[in-house]
Amino acid sequence: MSAIATLTNHQVRLAKRPVGTPTRDNWSFTSEPVQEPSAGGVLVKTLALSLDPAMRGWMNDGKSYIPPVGIDEVMRAGGIGKVIASENSKFAVGDLVSATVGVQEYMLIAEDQIKRNGMFKIDPRLGTPNQWLNVLGMPGMTGYFGLLDIGLPKPGETVVVSGAAGAVGQTVGQLAKIKGCRVVGIAGGRAKCDWVVNELGFDACVDYKAGNVKAGLKEHCPKGVDVYFDNVGGDILDDVMTRLARGARIIICGAISQYNNTTPVQGPKNYLSLLVNRARMEGMVVFDYADRFPVAVAEMAGYLKDGRMKSKEDVVRGLETFPEALIKLFTGENFGKLVLQVADA
Repeated sequence: MSAIATLTNHQVRLAKRPVGTPTRDNWSFTSEPVQEPSAGGVLVKTLALSLDPAMRGWMNDGKSYIPPVGIDEVMRAGGIGKVIASENSKFAVGDLVSATVGVQEYMLIAEDQIKRNGMFKIDPRLGTPNQWLNVLGMPGMTGYFGLLDIGLPKPGETVVVSGAAGAVGQTVGQLAKIKGCRVVGIAGGRAKCDWVVNELGFDACVDYKAGNVKAGLKEHCPKGVDVYFDNVGGDILDDVMTRLARGARIIICGAISQYNNTTPVQGPKNYLSLLVNRARMEGMVVFDYADRFPVAVAEMAGYLKDGRMKSKEDVVRGLETFPEALIKLFTGENFGKLVLQVADA
């Protein structure tokens, strides 16, 4: 018997669709034997998983930019893993890879699924596996292309980003500073606000948990908001729209304040500000930019190397902790990019 045949794959599957905030009851924990890869396929051992707000949307049975996770399917998740068996000449045993591996310990990827799973080798010289889930991964790509392609920031402009201490927000703010902008974050709690100002170099940060976001924006954005990168939606989006400068650009990346609603999603009440200020609002989905990821990775790896950019991860250990770890995203408990460490390399 081969060593692989003795392995067991522990998995987390979607047992039922959540109403409101997911609980442990929405998941089932299963196990099955690990199989050898077929011709052209690879077997990947999961090291770390990316926990992202978008996962909540994937659990709903509705039309979106990506099909929902089916009942009894392994929960979708991107991650970093190590190739432990390969029948594919492009991947060798020991290679570190990024892929949609799912919330499980091992992922068997057939040859015709490698591209669909977004599998590619990562270069550990450019960043750690956790950084490849953060600044060099999907959140970093989201921040990079959302800010630069849609936000079109110009030196001297004021950029505001909500969820400033989260995975996407930290990249957006640092990148905007590198591009010569004034940057104001919005985050929950004094510790997060202090961190983005003192460690990441933001010019200011508004603590939404302390009260009046509108007043904070008036203080820190006296000339208005030229670019707003929205990760939260809801009341904060409305507050920012009262401060738009003429010709402002709003990037709709996410609306985490609305994802667990049991009532209809709250849309912007102040949308006429777009008309008055000749502003625009545009949604973005990071997968649209996949063919340009290497360009963004190369640029941001350079910023990590020369110290102009930092990458903070909030690491939770153990596959069995997944249900509770995911909820940290929606309570604001995570500080930095939320990563689930499944195994050590």
